[in-house]
Amino acid sequence: MSRVALVTGASRGVGLGVATALLDAGWTVYTTARSGRGPDRALVITCDHTDDVAVGEVFETIDDAEGHLDLLVNNVWAAPRGFGGFSEPFWQRPVGDWDSLIGVGVRAHYVASVHAGRLMVAAGSGLIVNISSFGTRGHLHSVLYGMSKAALDKMVADMAVELQGTGVHAVSLWLGLIRTELLLSLGVEEFAGFSLERAEDPEFVGRVIAALADDPALPNLTGHTLISAEYGREHGIVNNDGAQPDSHRDAFGGGPLYPPT
Repeated sequence: MSRVALVTGASRGVGLGVATALLDAGWTVYTTARSGRGPDRALVITCDHTDDVAVGEVFETIDDAEGHLDLLVNNVWAAPRGFGGFSEPFWQRPVGDWDSLIGVGVRAHYVASVHAGRLMVAAGSGLIVNISSFGTRGHLHSVLYGMSKAALDKMVADMAVELQGTGVHAVSLWLGLIRTELLLSLGVEEFAGFSLERAEDPEFVGRVIAALADDPALPNLTGHTLISAEYGREHGIVNNDGAQPDSHRDAFGGGPLYPPT
């Protein structure tokens, strides 16, 4: 029986790469996107993650077709209205930025996790992964961006407490700079001080998640935040070109991750 994954927001970027890597690893992969676009081999469902009813229908579709869900990757994200880059301080931005950065960046992850949790707990197994970032550790992009990422890390920490004994696990991943098609199209060698040569391919993130799902140590990792580059190094996971991406831990102050020791 094929293992089943759902990757939200997978029309491009990280989500597309994660879905592609899971497909390459033999998973049956469902993806969501408002545009209805996704990897050719994936089962793509058009979904606006601000619509709770539509989100619930995604999980009903998967349950009806597969009878189980083994992995949820919460990746969906929405830029603020009129967004042209995080260049203005919070008091110069519309308060409505909250609706995308928190409403989608946090709430949509929670709603999907609720539905996934119902299926996974009933089956006695599963993994929920939140795509987070070093924005939890230090200022990155904007106040609301950092708030949203910190919330995702706290979310998995508390979900793991309530999931204890169910066989279902939850982790949060801090990604480094990602070599998306858009970023590569700029023709630059570094971005925000980080080398593109040692940045992460979107598929690298997917390979990390696939390895996590198979990791015998997963019960000890549940509730924790992990750095994708460091987990990859520890488990021999590399970029598409065979290189090992850099961890950005030192650039954001070093020290332990979440939750606090």
